[in-house]
Amino acid sequence: MKPAPFRYADPGSLDEALDVLVAEGEGAKVLAGGQSLIPLLSMRLAAPATLVDINRVPGLDAVEATGDGVRVGALVRHRALLHDGAAARVQPLLARATANVAHPAIRNRGTTVGSIAHADPSGEMTSVLALTDGAVTVATPSGRSVVGWRDLFVGPLETSLHGPAVVVDAFFPALAPRSGTAFAEVSRRKGDYAVCGAGVVVTLDADRRVERVRASYISVGLVPEVHDLTEAVHGAPADSADWAAAGELARTLVDPDGDLHASADYRRLLVGVLTERTLAEAATEALERTAA
Repeated sequence: MKPAPFRYADPGSLDEALDVLVAEGEGAKVLAGGQSLIPLLSMRLAAPATLVDINRVPGLDAVEATGDGVRVGALVRHRALLHDGAAARVQPLLARATANVAHPAIRNRGTTVGSIAHADPSGEMTSVLALTDGAVTVATPSGRSVVGWRDLFVGPLETSLHGPAVVVDAFFPALAPRSGTAFAEVSRRKGDYAVCGAGVVVTLDADRRVERVRASYISVGLVPEVHDLTEAVHGAPADSADWAAAGELARTLVDPDGDLHASADYRRLLVGVLTERTLAEAATEALERTAA
């Protein structure tokens, strides 16, 4: 199918982009990579009056990795983030989750920040933003503000942002010391939307015992959720903790919906299986990082 007719603007600066958004009002939509927007246009599930293409706006295509975390600009493609070694060292979840985003051709064009702004509960990067307790920077005609993930996601494909606004970057805090991460998902075919996915972080104390366990899931809730699973394994040696118990706890905390891809019960089962598997992997990494 072909998109409905629309006007096209390609501003050369952020101020110009905001001016266009103000002038066009609610009928305008920002275009970065188009990973999600273009299919919606083609199927006429979205019909904005104007597309505001921000690809000529300078300063939005950088990945900045520091000791505090990783800042990803609005025009950074998934592929660029996937292969950014400095970003992976500061926050390993970024590369691990990005590797699961769709197919290489889509990762070459789609943007990490655009995926977050799209607010799809089946998107990997919305889950990672939540699990790392991240935030986005939003530019509006009145200035810039930082919006934490809890205040950003309102519902499926819906954020708290209204009026003329451009999400200019996303910030993912650095992985804490003595911590390890893992990410895994199940899909009908590799590259398809996940039936269920799990990202986890395990943090150890100085004696290599489990101090904290957190997990976030995709294709499970209407918005990203982060669940604390520490009580199931707190104080246990990292190399012999009962990760199955943590998986069972996770199953009681989620409330998935069923659809044509999977029933709610099957998704809940996958939550337990993926939680147990990823926590064991994350604990191994945490032990390695603690010994280093």
